[in-house]
Amino acid sequence: MSIPRPDLPSDLRLETLAIREGLPPSPYGENSEALYLTSCFTHPDAATAAKRFADEEEAFVYSRFSNPSVTIMERRLAALEGTEDCIGTASGMGAILLLVLGLLKAGDHVVCSRSVFGSTIKLLAGEFGKFGVETSFVSQTDVVEWKAAMRQNTKLLFAETPTNPLTDVCDIQALADIAHDGGALLVVDNCLCSPALQQPVKFGADVVMHSGTKFLDGQGRVTAGALCASTSLVRGKFFPVMRSAGISLSPFNAWVVAKGLETLSVRVLAQSAQALELARWLEAHPAVARVYHPGLASHPQHALAMRQQNGHGGAVLSFDVKGGREQAFAVIDATRVCSIAANFGDVRSIITHPASTTHGRLSEDQRAAAGITQAMIRLGVGLEHLDDLKADLARGLDKLSA
Repeated sequence: MSIPRPDLPSDLRLETLAIREGLPPSPYGENSEALYLTSCFTHPDAATAAKRFADEEEAFVYSRFSNPSVTIMERRLAALEGTEDCIGTASGMGAILLLVLGLLKAGDHVVCSRSVFGSTIKLLAGEFGKFGVETSFVSQTDVVEWKAAMRQNTKLLFAETPTNPLTDVCDIQALADIAHDGGALLVVDNCLCSPALQQPVKFGADVVMHSGTKFLDGQGRVTAGALCASTSLVRGKFFPVMRSAGISLSPFNAWVVAKGLETLSVRVLAQSAQALELARWLEAHPAVARVYHPGLASHPQHALAMRQQNGHGGAVLSFDVKGGREQAFAVIDATRVCSIAANFGDVRSIITHPASTTHGRLSEDQRAAAGITQAMIRLGVGLEHLDDLKADLARGLDKLSA
């Protein structure tokens, strides 16, 4: 026995796979995927149960590591990222935890951008450092630094592109070449783009990491994570750890993310277009010192971003106000439409102060190394009317420039 797949043509495009990939309908013939809220699955006899628990026969066994709702999401996301396989996790940070537990041991070395998400830095440098996994942090954009940081025991290169919140873009192909020349793997956090804009495996990445909490869900409803990679990595390295450790994606959250994937391209393309217009508007505002968005011609990696991200800058931007923390707080507090929160990828625009929220657990030196100032504001652009978003930001910005 094997778990069947839908009978689909082999040449379907991303938008179609986002809707149709997964599992065939049950005998009841439902058109929208069923939600399998069960902790375990029955077997016809004891011998069959033994085979399934021993992985000698493919079947759903126990929802800590196998569930139809989770499989639908995993197959759908793998299809969108262009990878052979995918494994879901309880959150994006859970995905990084599974990555390290599955691939590394004490004495191994990681090279990571110093501009990645604050919790990623804390997990790699702090928690895994305690267990003998060492991490060197380098410039996001300086390929020479990445190469110089390689050691004989380097097993992983970890990059987030674009980064959160500065939207720095790394050259995925160049990092893949460095990793593979050194016998290491390249992992790319694709949260800010999603596969609607960027497929890192096309540029040589070995593993694509996701926080499904962001664009994959798209409406801020659940937490979820995933690792997309080859079947040998997913089944050989990640699945055994998942089966033992239970960093599991719940069936309900998987079902929500699978439904979110159906509209991913439509949402992300619309949000990206709005973000670019807002970024251009902010660049012209007298109270704004600098805007960070890959779609802007002023962005230092603009050409690279357009090449890797299919001509789109993404739906997340950041900007420095003239002043510091007090002025940034004033702009945030003056908003009436944007949500003051620490997520992005939602249809609702979300505004936050990274230095005191998403990167608040880092030291001031770590934030400075990442380029995150007290004057910086991050905006995850949603689907509200563009003019309403401009007016919402202008409430505070206009007072600063008065």
